[in-house]
Amino acid sequence: MARVTNWQLGRQMSYWYPESRPKKQFAAIFDTNKCIACQTCTLACKTTWTSGRGQEYMLWNNVETKPYGFYPLGWDVKLLAELGAQQWNGSTYEGRTIFEAARAGERALGWRPDEHDYAYANVGEDDCSGKIDKGAAFVAQHMAWFFYLARICNHCTYPACLASCPRGSIYKRPEDGIVVLDQSRCRGYQECVKACPYKKVFYNPMTGTSEKCIACFPKIEQGLQPQCFVNCIGKIRLAGFISRPEDANPDNPIDYLVHVRKIAKPLFPQLGLEPNVYYIPPIHVPVQFTQQMFGPGVEQAIAAYRNADDDLAGLLGLFGSTEQIIPRWKRDKQSVYGLKEDGSEVVKVPLREPIHERLALDPQFNVVRTNCP
Repeated sequence: MARVTNWQLGRQMSYWYPESRPKKQFAAIFDTNKCIACQTCTLACKTTWTSGRGQEYMLWNNVETKPYGFYPLGWDVKLLAELGAQQWNGSTYEGRTIFEAARAGERALGWRPDEHDYAYANVGEDDCSGKIDKGAAFVAQHMAWFFYLARICNHCTYPACLASCPRGSIYKRPEDGIVVLDQSRCRGYQECVKACPYKKVFYNPMTGTSEKCIACFPKIEQGLQPQCFVNCIGKIRLAGFISRPEDANPDNPIDYLVHVRKIAKPLFPQLGLEPNVYYIPPIHVPVQFTQQMFGPGVEQAIAAYRNADDDLAGLLGLFGSTEQIIPRWKRDKQSVYGLKEDGSEVVKVPLREPIHERLALDPQFNVVRTNCP
């Protein structure tokens, strides 16, 4: 095994291939505090990519209710139980990743879901922690809580699906880091399904091959955000490209939120894949729970989010403001701009939405207005 640098772990780790980062790395940020679980993103993805035979249970995008929602069933808790408790020393992870904890003869610690695990896409929906038997274990500042977790393929820097494939049919596109699968090479061994800890690779029994989220790369190539992003009702998503911490550019929205302000965190960084989808943690959930999901720094992220200054609040206002990818941004007084690489304007949003008060009596016409409830 090679030794590679995983900046999310703060150390080097073992991986099956040498470190080879793409020219640009696709990344995304989801604000969990704004998700309403309307599933519009799920349907947008489903109708675009997985409406064919053998794809009935494929949800490249899904939204699940934590702490009791899973798709497939137990996708995270089963692996976390095998991997054991996290071992962080500050920002350095001292425990084992799924590659370092792999069983003899395997390339990653994993498990393969059964058919029935995919049959309950809405399990745990809107179930509160304090209302479920034994749910008191999750109770802290709130007696009852839950939050929605929207998920797509994380297009990891060190994908477990890629490492485990005996056919070499999975690869990262060098131009944008999106993880794709060559179905002409796939023979349906499902090692990728077993190895992916996020369970975002699916097997199609009709074709005998695996399939997965491709981040709508035909749209990315045109400078547009994926389908699930542009159809999001809650405007919780922002797509772009991320740099390594030492190369972070504050003018890049993704870099600013992940590296500069550090309010967006990776999902289960302890697994060792360096996922490239980041989450702004929910502010109303016990930190003990969110720390196991998003690693160290959650408390600081929530504090920064609660006390957002004009720059941070303005950038969050750009979420869902345009279909185009915004590689650069700036704030000028009371306006926030999404910019192209050359600095030209893509979109402009006000820092604060204007408020217009309709008086009960119209002073111009001396007419009493009727306000409908």
